[in-house]
Amino acid sequence: MLSGILQIGLGDIIQIAILYLAVYAALRYVRGTRSAQMLQGGGLLVVTLLALTNLFNFDVLLYVIYSLLGYLVVVLAVVFQHEIRRALALLGGKTLFSKAGSISRKDIPDELCACIQKLASKRIGALIAVERGISLASCEDTGIQLDALISQELLISLFTPPLPLHDGGIIIRNGRIAAAHCLFPISNQYALNASGMRHRAAVGLSEETDAVVVIVSEETGIVSVAYNGKLHRYGENSAKRVLRWLRLAMLGIRARPSTFSEWLVTTLANRWQSITIRAGEEAEYAAD
Repeated sequence: MLSGILQIGLGDIIQIAILYLAVYAALRYVRGTRSAQMLQGGGLLVVTLLALTNLFNFDVLLYVIYSLLGYLVVVLAVVFQHEIRRALALLGGKTLFSKAGSISRKDIPDELCACIQKLASKRIGALIAVERGISLASCEDTGIQLDALISQELLISLFTPPLPLHDGGIIIRNGRIAAAHCLFPISNQYALNASGMRHRAAVGLSEETDAVVVIVSEETGIVSVAYNGKLHRYGENSAKRVLRWLRLAMLGIRARPSTFSEWLVTTLANRWQSITIRAGEEAEYAAD
């Protein structure tokens, strides 16, 4: 009888895989957003109540909880309405199963580093955050969405005062400029009291996320990198070290997948590569 209960067919495996991918994609999508902590707290509360009611046999309370779970879908739709609208817009604007022209992204860190050096030579202040594992969607919502290719002309135009978008920072996601004129959290570290707002904002963002944030000083043209709550200041020969930071931040970027199957294989491969490489490289770059 036990063998009959434990029989799992190919259809069951496919359904489990689909549910796993759906839950994983949903958690990755909301991670880092303002609603992520609400989802975590609500899920913890529901699990705790279900565990207690089953442990102590609270039949009435268990019936009430199961009755209220039916309204959970409506509650989630209200709480995550902004994220749902964004996900539907992305789903409608991109083709997952049809061919789309692929773009080579191997030289994006080099191109971005060249743009940063150009800004430094012109003494144009800049604040550039490269998104990694933790989403910067909450900061992106405070700025102007762009979704533009990286180029020297565009970056110089964005950060040159008194143009409207020169203040604030830009967010780089998947090798593209996702948004500009974004507000980052300010760090309260005592060692940064003599630093400008750009440096304090860069360190503040690196304290709350795993982003690599590059700062160009408007007064001196010195390039700095904020990561993991620490500020690394570099002198004139900063190009090599900044390039290494950018390559680390964009480790998972490859050519744009043209089909859903290619996207799935690329995602799994990049995940494995990140696990095996990042730990050693982060320690090496942080020691510079």
